[in-house]
Amino acid sequence: MSIYIDPDVAPSLRGYEMPERLGFGAVMAPVMFRAVCQDGCWSSGELVPYAPLSVDPAAKVLHYAQSCFEGMKAYRTSQGIALFRPEKNAERMSYSAKRLCMPPVPESLFMDGVRTVAAYCANLVPGNSGESLYLRPFLMGTQADLTVSASTSYEFYVIASPSEAYHSGNMRLWVEREDARAAVGGTGDAKVGGNYAGSLLSIGRLKERGFDQSLWLNPDDRSSVDELSGMNFFAVIDGELHTPALNGSILEGITRFSLIELARDLGYKVIEGAIHIDELLGQVASGVCSETFACGTAAIISPISVIGDESGTYKLPQTPGPVAQHLRQALLDIQEGREEDRFGWMCAIQAVSF
Repeated sequence: MSIYIDPDVAPSLRGYEMPERLGFGAVMAPVMFRAVCQDGCWSSGELVPYAPLSVDPAAKVLHYAQSCFEGMKAYRTSQGIALFRPEKNAERMSYSAKRLCMPPVPESLFMDGVRTVAAYCANLVPGNSGESLYLRPFLMGTQADLTVSASTSYEFYVIASPSEAYHSGNMRLWVEREDARAAVGGTGDAKVGGNYAGSLLSIGRLKERGFDQSLWLNPDDRSSVDELSGMNFFAVIDGELHTPALNGSILEGITRFSLIELARDLGYKVIEGAIHIDELLGQVASGVCSETFACGTAAIISPISVIGDESGTYKLPQTPGPVAQHLRQALLDIQEGREEDRFGWMCAIQAVSF
């Protein structure tokens, strides 16, 4: 399908000025990609100037949360601009859409969207290590009626934001024993907005205690670690790299399984299995657990300095630890083109000049 380029796209990009301070997700690129699905039939995509959306007050997305999204990055390398594993984002978004009874965005249309936005926004990709053009594809149900049923119309967008890393410092976690992020058989393994809305009350409480993120426990046993609100969890225990096994309530993070593959390639022993929170806190206290860190597209790798719990505060001996530093640098070296892409993860983008 051909992509329509709105005549106002080029002037919008030429008139754009990058601010000195980016933050994360605070500065929006001046263009966006859009496609429409009606009764199961998708339109070809279009690149248009970034603008507010017009949504009917009765749209399904507003009342029944029919929406899902992805987070991914375009990096500046010595060879040009490249996306990191976009086909995995397309695959995961398809899974999330099906979980919410939405028509999956065809992979070709998804790739058209992210490639087009990255190509036209090539000059907006920051050049400092750890910075990137963060892309946010999302899908929402737009049918306007109040029946509890799946929408018959949908809109797919890709917006972008020149960004720094989401959380570049050391994090302080609080073990969330009161609430649950996801239900057994729910949407915990899909990337849907409701999962994040359900985490906000916990985040508000822990920030009053001086912590940064919730460490969520499995909703079934309430004793083993699942993940953070927007990142996966790793711990170095007795020199081995441990991460919770996917169990239906943990989001299958693209950075997570990339780090597992990378770590094994670098010689680390990686164990995917249950991490019981009380055992982990004891291992931190004794020094058996030498470091913990979180990972995700937005954050890359964020070292964890403290885990707080009703039983006390548990400090990690070295933050950032050597394993987290090694893996972060090794991943960035591939993403930013300093090392050979031996895994075939990077997708080169041909920048558009105008």
